[in-house]
Amino acid sequence: MSTDHADTVAAPAAPVAASVATPANEDTPRGFAFGLTAYFLWGFLPFYLKAVAHLPALEVLAHRALWSVPVAGIVLLLLGRTKELKTAFRTPRMLGMACVTAAFITGNWGIYVWAVGSGHALDAALGYFINPLFSIFLAAVILKEKLSPLQIAAIGLAFVGVVILTWGAGGLPWVSLALTFTWGFYALFRKTLPIGPNQGFFLEVLLISIPMLPYVIYLEATGQGHFLAGNSYDTVILALAGIVTAGPLMIYANGAKLLKLSTIGIMQYIAPTMIFLIAVFAFHEELSGIKLTAFLFIWAALVVYTTGLLRQKRSA
Repeated sequence: MSTDHADTVAAPAAPVAASVATPANEDTPRGFAFGLTAYFLWGFLPFYLKAVAHLPALEVLAHRALWSVPVAGIVLLLLGRTKELKTAFRTPRMLGMACVTAAFITGNWGIYVWAVGSGHALDAALGYFINPLFSIFLAAVILKEKLSPLQIAAIGLAFVGVVILTWGAGGLPWVSLALTFTWGFYALFRKTLPIGPNQGFFLEVLLISIPMLPYVIYLEATGQGHFLAGNSYDTVILALAGIVTAGPLMIYANGAKLLKLSTIGIMQYIAPTMIFLIAVFAFHEELSGIKLTAFLFIWAALVVYTTGLLRQKRSA
């Protein structure tokens, strides 16, 4: 994804923002509007990635980072939230942690771009469906958080789904697992970065751009690039990468702090559901019996997980 969103308990396509509840810890109409807009935009992201599928995935990834820098920078200037960035640039430890999160999100974006472009959008959807459960697993193993019986059951069902896929395909579903692992570890480390979601995103894309800028310059100088190759379609669609990448994230970052964490945990299924439907009905990817069975186990796991969230919400 990329559902490209980040610090929820799980969170596509998806892809990078912190889920921060309001001090009053309540849902607001503005929060719902922002949240739904962001998740629907992430859900439609496969159409953009399909439109750039004729281009090398690494070149698309480079432009996503490069064009996100001015978009995110303008937003920060308009909001007057640049002070934290100055602190980050003067703090080696914070810069080092930002490099770690930037590496994980780069891997996630790159795999997602390649997956959709090469006809593996269904695998991408599966990865983002598994993501919430993997985040719970990481919280238990690394952060020593205690799992509820429902959470343990949900993880067990997801594991069965992965085993079924592995058996049916004769090997690990590496696209789904790679998206799950890169996003799960990204979200985990992102929580340790003491900076706001918008500022953190700007810092990450700025760091990613350091190697990507000379790469794009090299491509254009050697005639291998597509941005200045004379094809106006490629030029425009690559330039849109910044808005496509940064836009949903900025909207989500503002909505997350106006919603309860449990609400975000449930809303995060919107994007992978849309990716699944687009893969089957728009991209006409084959949904085999084995793959459908695996999805049924994952969906059952998410129902169990969501039931636990709703019970916590009622108790609160």
